[in-house]
Amino acid sequence: MPQPRIIGRVNWVGLWTLTSKEVHRFLKVATQTIAAPVITTLLFYAIFALALGGVTRQAAGVPFLQFLAPGLIMMAMAQNAFANTSSSLMIAKIQGNIVDVLMPPLAPAELAVGYVLGGIVRGLLVGTVTWVAIRIFVPIDPIHPGYVLFHAIAASMLLALLGAIGGIWSEKFDHIAAVTNFVVTPLSFLSGTFYSLDRLPESWHFVAHLNPFFYMIDGFRYGFIGASDGTLGTGILVMVAADAALAALLLRMLATGYKLKA
Repeated sequence: MPQPRIIGRVNWVGLWTLTSKEVHRFLKVATQTIAAPVITTLLFYAIFALALGGVTRQAAGVPFLQFLAPGLIMMAMAQNAFANTSSSLMIAKIQGNIVDVLMPPLAPAELAVGYVLGGIVRGLLVGTVTWVAIRIFVPIDPIHPGYVLFHAIAASMLLALLGAIGGIWSEKFDHIAAVTNFVVTPLSFLSGTFYSLDRLPESWHFVAHLNPFFYMIDGFRYGFIGASDGTLGTGILVMVAADAALAALLLRMLATGYKLKA
């Protein structure tokens, strides 16, 4: 006679199933979710290398193209982590199949971890493929692998959490586009991806340090070229604090059913 399955404190089967669903969802359309971001990043790289004279410039004491490459890799990684969680939740809400995730015995923390892990996996995969592609054109290898790995995971988590929060808050695709256009994109372009902080007026340095994206770019770049614009310890603390704050907000939204339950 069939017996009910005892789940225990953590529903490991449900958590694994949700994470696997999120990973398989973007792998089924890898041309769109992996290849396209890599090509877009290479186009950015080509523009700076060929059209804007990047070959002859320097930044932070290294050739500009070596300075630029880690920032582009990080942006591709982080933006795709955001896209994965935001699109997954947004589509599920619009199609009405979000109930298939809310009905199973999954706690808010398990839902959060499942969605965020899916975003992290996509971000790390896109970042790795982008690094391999850029490495064909410029020698860029980690010299401090620990910083590279920490900031890759922390940044992917940050954007995956932000994407999940945006996906829950949004009621239509225009709303999630607003989050992308007015939050993610401005913070990305003002993060120091395309320039060193010493190129800014002194009065803008404080403003730059208020941007959490600056720290994820700066620490990640340090892992590759050994130079940074900010304090590495402060950057680590900011990333941990930002991830913790967004995780707490996401858990609260899931626990209360905000815009998920009628």
